Amino acid sequence: MMADTSDTRRKVEAGLKRRYRKEKVLRYSGLAATLLGLIFLVVFFATLVAKGTSAFQQTYVALDVEFSAEQLAPSGTLDLEYADFDAVVRNALREKFPGVRERRARRDLNRLVSIGAGFQLRDLLAANPELLGSSVTVWVPAAAVVDMVIKGNIARDGDASTRPVSDQQLMWIDELLEDGSLEKRFNSALFSNGDSREPELAGIKGALMGSFYMLVITIVLAFPIGAAAAVYLEEFAPRNRWSDLIEVNINNLAAVPSIVFGLLGLAVFINWMSLPRSAPLVGGLVLALLTLPVIIIASRAAIKAVPPSIREAALGLGASRMQVVTQHVLPLALPGMLTGAIIGMGRALGESAPLLMIGMVAFIVDVPQGFTDPATALPVQIYLWADSPERAFAERTSAAIIVLLVFLLVMNLAAVIMRKRVERQW
Repeated sequence: MMADTSDTRRKVEAGLKRRYRKEKVLRYSGLAATLLGLIFLVVFFATLVAKGTSAFQQTYVALDVEFSAEQLAPSGTLDLEYADFDAVVRNALREKFPGVRERRARRDLNRLVSIGAGFQLRDLLAANPELLGSSVTVWVPAAAVVDMVIKGNIARDGDASTRPVSDQQLMWIDELLEDGSLEKRFNSALFSNGDSREPELAGIKGALMGSFYMLVITIVLAFPIGAAAAVYLEEFAPRNRWSDLIEVNINNLAAVPSIVFGLLGLAVFINWMSLPRSAPLVGGLVLALLTLPVIIIASRAAIKAVPPSIREAALGLGASRMQVVTQHVLPLALPGMLTGAIIGMGRALGESAPLLMIGMVAFIVDVPQGFTDPATALPVQIYLWADSPERAFAERTSAAIIVLLVFLLVMNLAAVIMRKRVERQW
C-alpha cells in the first residue's frame, strides 16, 4: 500500500515538473516575442526619425537682391505676372561671383538656387511695393542638390561623373558657407506649400487639408449611421433570419479589401452620380463606407457590455423602450462607441488604395479650399514621394510618415480624453 502511494506521488511530481517546464517555456517564449516586437518597433522608429528629421530643415542662400525698376518695369508700370524675377536672382548670384563669365559656368551657378526663388521675390514685392528700386538681402531656398550636400547625403569624394554636383559647384558652396551666405533653417515650406516637382518646394499642406476634409465627411456620415444601425440591431431588431443575414454581411464587409470600396466609389459616386473626381467629398464618402462596418461592430459590442440589470431596472420604473435606450444604454455605451469610431477613423486616415481608384493620386499643387476642390491625401502623398526618383524626396517621405503618425497619435489621445469625459461607472 505504501509502495502504491509512493509511485503515485512520484508520477504526480513528475507530471507537475513537466507542466511547470511547459509553462516556463511558454512564458519565456511570450517574453521573447514581446521583446523582439519592441526591438523591431524601436528600430523602425529610430530609422524613420533618423531619415525624416533632416527634412524639417532646409538650406537657404542669402542674396543681395536689387529690385531694379528698369528691369522689372521697363514700361514704367510694374506687372508682377510678367516681370522677370528669375533674372533678378541670376544678377544677384553674379554679383556674389563676378569671376564667373562662361555661359556653362553661369548655368551651373544658377542651379545652386531653387527655381522657386523668383516666386518668393515676386510675393515679397507684391506685399511691399515700396521695395521697387531698392536693394535688400533676401534668404531664398537653395536647390535640392545643395541641400543634400549640406546635410551630408551626397558624398563629396565620389566620382564626379556620377555625382549630381560638379567640383566647381562644390567650391561655390564652400565659399557661400565661409561668408555666412548659406545656412540651414526651419523648413516652413514643408507645412505651408502643396506638392511640387522640386523637392525643396514640396510641402504637405495640400495633403493635410485633403485628409482633414475627408475625415470630416467620414465622421459626419459614418458615426451617426453606424451608431443608429448598432442600436437598432441590438435593441429593436427582431431575431430572425433577416437580422442574422444582415449581421453576417456586416462582419463580412469589415474584412473586405479596401480597394473594393474604391471600385465601388468609382462606379457609384463618379461614374453614376458624376461627382467631381479627386475631390475630398468622394474620398470621404468612400472612407465612410469603409469604416461603417467597423463602427457598427464596435458599437454593438459596447451596447452588449451594458448590464441587462440597467435595462430591467429602467423598465421596472416605467420607462419606455426608447427612454431606456436613449437615457440609460447609450450614455453607458458611448465611450466604447467613440473608441470604435476613432479606430475606424484611424484606419480611414491610413488608407491609400481606395483613394487611388477615385483619382486622388493625381499631382495637385494647389491647396484645396473646400470639399469639392481637387486634392490628395497624406498616405497618397507619401506613396507619390516614395515612388519619386529624386533623392531629396526620400527624407520628405520619412517626414510625412512622422507627421501621419503624430496625426494618429493626436486622434487617439483625443479619443482617450473624450472617453474619460463621457465615461460613467455602474
